[in-house]
Amino acid sequence: MFKPKKILVPTDFSEYSAKAVERAFDIARQNDAEVVLLHVITQDVQACSVDYCLADNEVKNMEQRMVEGAKDRLQKEPAKFPLAKEVKFSTEVVNGIPYEEILKFQALNGVDLIVIASHGRSAIAKYFLGSVTSNVLKEAKCEVLLIK
Repeated sequence: MFKPKKILVPTDFSEYSAKAVERAFDIARQNDAEVVLLHVITQDVQACSVDYCLADNEVKNMEQRMVEGAKDRLQKEPAKFPLAKEVKFSTEVVNGIPYEEILKFQALNGVDLIVIASHGRSAIAKYFLGSVTSNVLKEAKCEVLLIK
């Protein structure tokens, strides 16, 4: 029987991701596994707009605030789930293309299960599988649990 030891849960803070987080905590509790909540920042700060540009230090400050805001929000996320108190978990925030960063994290950190929502914040109705999820399903080198 498959008993994961390290579970990766990509989250964009959507209601769909919350279901995946909840399921991951349940699986972790049952298997004495660790959960890693991962948020990928995809937005770049635009330095110029029409005829106005920000100084390099202003761009860096804005990017740093985005990362700090995401880290703060991610740290608070487990408090929504009672099972979080019963399992070991950690949080990570990275910049990049979501599916690439998820797969990279999985490969570099010994993740043996990815629990991922079928849709994210940009879900189009309920008819299509999200593009991030689809790419993770196709390319992951470990088990993937898709949560509806």
